[in-house]
Amino acid sequence: MKTQQPAMSALDVVVLLKIISLGSESWNQKPLAESLFMSQSEISKSVARSRYAGLLDASGKNVRKLAFVDFLKYGIAVVFPQQPGAVVRGVPTAHSAPPLNQIIQSTEHYVWPSGKGTLRGQSIVPLYPSVVDAVQNDQKLYELLAMVDAIRVGRAREKELAINEIQNRILNGEQNN
Repeated sequence: MKTQQPAMSALDVVVLLKIISLGSESWNQKPLAESLFMSQSEISKSVARSRYAGLLDASGKNVRKLAFVDFLKYGIAVVFPQQPGAVVRGVPTAHSAPPLNQIIQSTEHYVWPSGKGTLRGQSIVPLYPSVVDAVQNDQKLYELLAMVDAIRVGRAREKELAINEIQNRILNGEQNN
């Protein structure tokens, strides 16, 4: 008998964002796992948790976009909070990454710590360690993750801009490259 309540993981947010970044393209667990530098069992468990939470439909293939946007808007910063850390070299995120870096000019930068990085800034722990590698070949996923980080660590203006951009991209299907 199972007595533990299934709980969402930060990994689940990454998987859902990856599915959204694929647009109308169909997907399978093995290629999805490879593109995210995860195991197929992690993807399988993530899909099951997201279905249970109502963020994926019954087939487990389609994101329930309105519910997911509501979760990002109202829950992500509470469930997966983040505080900027030490200044390190890394991959730009939050308002330091596209598309928000084209709107917000700041001398304060946020980065995911990485030797592959191009910018020095305050470190932000990514939602999942492999995202630094996963975004190297997926600009859409990178931008979505950066906007989620802006919601997690940004001030009111950054959060509002990120939420509006995420709503446009997820609910209205706008995917700028």
